[in-house]
Amino acid sequence: MGASNKVCPVCGRKMKQQFIGLQHCKCGISWKKDIGFFERTSDMVFALERRTEGKKVKQVPVIRHKD
Repeated sequence: MGASNKVCPVCGRKMKQQFIGLQHCKCGISWKKDIGFFERTSDMVFALERRTEGKKVKQVPVIRHKD
């Protein structure tokens, strides 16, 4: 298993990567690099946000909620 592959703590399947630092499982569990494992809800939207760090521009995954 590679370093980016996570195993779901609920069902034991391998998680699929959507963005770097964000992975999902079919059972509704996700993993984000800074917060760890969490359960997805229907109002969550996953997106990439551009952040400037010095002269570099990085794309970081963020979670937004529908209004």
